[in-house]
Amino acid sequence: MQNTSQNSMKYFHRGLLVFVGLSYIAAGIPHFTHPEFYAPMMPNYLPYHSELVFLSGIFEVLGGIGMLIPQMRRFSAIGLIALLCAVFPANIHIVVNEVPILDRPIDPVMMWGRLPLQAVFIYMVWWTGLKKHPWDNPSQ
Repeated sequence: MQNTSQNSMKYFHRGLLVFVGLSYIAAGIPHFTHPEFYAPMMPNYLPYHSELVFLSGIFEVLGGIGMLIPQMRRFSAIGLIALLCAVFPANIHIVVNEVPILDRPIDPVMMWGRLPLQAVFIYMVWWTGLKKHPWDNPSQ
């Protein structure tokens, strides 16, 4: 039987899981509707900028959907973590090269502060999609 604290964490997990899944779906869609927004973020050393923008959008949307499907969750979490690691160089490129976002001057403090958030996103995907929780095993 689960205690109250465990039940609370189970419901928090479910809520965060839905938030994570829907967030990645929402984050992936603009890759198709506004790909020009992502073009400046692409480091020059990477080829096929347009294709990579679309590909990352596909993986975000599919990863988000997969997080919401229990049978696909682990695979999707691994894929999203890989994607977050793969796009990290682009985040560094934005900061180091002071790439303007949203046609505004770049705020270096905000952009440097944004980099550690990637670890938070990775943790959220891991915690909701890969970590084993006591409530995952009904016999406990």
